Amino acid sequence: MEREKFSSRLGFILISAGCAIGLGNVWRFPYIVGEYGGAAFVLIYLLFLVALGLPVVVMEFAVGRASQKSAALSFEVLKPKGSRWPWGRYIAIAGNYLLMMFYTTVAGWMLLYFVKMLMGDFRGLAAEQVAAEFGGMLADPVLMMAMMVIVVLLGFAVCGMGLQNGVEKITKVMMVCLLLLMTVLAGHSMMIKGGGVGLEFYLKPDFSRVREAGVGEVVFAALGQSFFTLSIGIGALAIFGSYIGKEKRLAGEAVSVMCLDTLVAFMAGLIIFPACFAYGVQPDAGPSLIFITLPNVFNHMAGGRIWGGLFFLFMSFAAMSTVIAVFQNIVSFATDLTGCTVKKAVVCNAALMILLSLPCVLGFNVWSGFAPLGEGTNVLDLEDFLVSNNLLPLGSLVYLLFCTTRYGWGFDKFLAEANAGTGLKFPRWAKIYVSYVLPAVILLIFFQGYWAKFS
Repeated sequence: MEREKFSSRLGFILISAGCAIGLGNVWRFPYIVGEYGGAAFVLIYLLFLVALGLPVVVMEFAVGRASQKSAALSFEVLKPKGSRWPWGRYIAIAGNYLLMMFYTTVAGWMLLYFVKMLMGDFRGLAAEQVAAEFGGMLADPVLMMAMMVIVVLLGFAVCGMGLQNGVEKITKVMMVCLLLLMTVLAGHSMMIKGGGVGLEFYLKPDFSRVREAGVGEVVFAALGQSFFTLSIGIGALAIFGSYIGKEKRLAGEAVSVMCLDTLVAFMAGLIIFPACFAYGVQPDAGPSLIFITLPNVFNHMAGGRIWGGLFFLFMSFAAMSTVIAVFQNIVSFATDLTGCTVKKAVVCNAALMILLSLPCVLGFNVWSGFAPLGEGTNVLDLEDFLVSNNLLPLGSLVYLLFCTTRYGWGFDKFLAEANAGTGLKFPRWAKIYVSYVLPAVILLIFFQGYWAKFS
């Protein structure tokens, strides 16, 4: 059976960007930009994004397009006779499932807070009461399980409608809505009285803050953020390469995806910082920023219920675009490996994903005594660590080695595939860089992740 294709190049770019645009970089990026010197950090980050992220994204797209398979079979299709690349398949499959085992729970939080904000559940609450609302949600396994199941069923329902009629059509609408919501929210936030201080904090280069934090630490923060923001290495982007034709060179497509990903992360800062500073609230990283700090900000804001509802709708779209993209990858694993129908792959994987997502839900309440990475940690922290600090860097290393060594696909074949069509060329002179320098940098990131976590 001929592989289904995207109906348009725009669909491919928006869906690939939707996969890359995730909750982590939307709430983490603004915070670390502010912490490490604003615009000065952004410049360093963009440099590393191109140097680290771009080559691996192009390689994922190239492997997908040349093989016409998901990462479950792409290495097998392209490898030389007699060589073995089984670990690439296992890293990709494990990475996609593990990512969704906690991502579905957090996406459920976003949907719930969208409803709560529209219903006015936070109106009139003091800061401590808003924090108690979040704590109450985490302590309720039934509510969290219900929201997680809704996310899983919605995501797989879209995949069950097919690539063009489901994944492409719905993700296109979601991504356009996400970009419109983001623009409206950022415009409103920048016009808030007293928000100028937050804009200055976010946009004005402050090299003294870079020196205070330590140049090495700032560089490593930019290095890490540029690497992890795209979720490269687990074949989550490779699948979309298998759905496109050879009209366009892949470096240009990768640049478009990275620009959209960076735009959304950067605009999130324009939404968050002016609002926080205008109301004298210190922006914090992680869940506390999204679920405690910002509801307090919206409480003080004129029309806060509407703006808060729009913000959590924006966050829900960011979450669901990733969920649908990764679920499409999981469905493709099943159809490639077993030859089953899409409908059967959807039904079986929806049931499996609900079961696999339960430990994350229960880790906040029933299993709250389980601290896998030390005091204060939970199941979500463990799953996130396994994906972010292990499978993403190791998977990226596999793609690099596969596309550059004679034991894999080889650089010449990769280059021919990447440069088929019109547009931006992937340069031949980059061979030494992607063969030796970039693998060494990724290994450095891998070991530094362990050092930072356990030292």
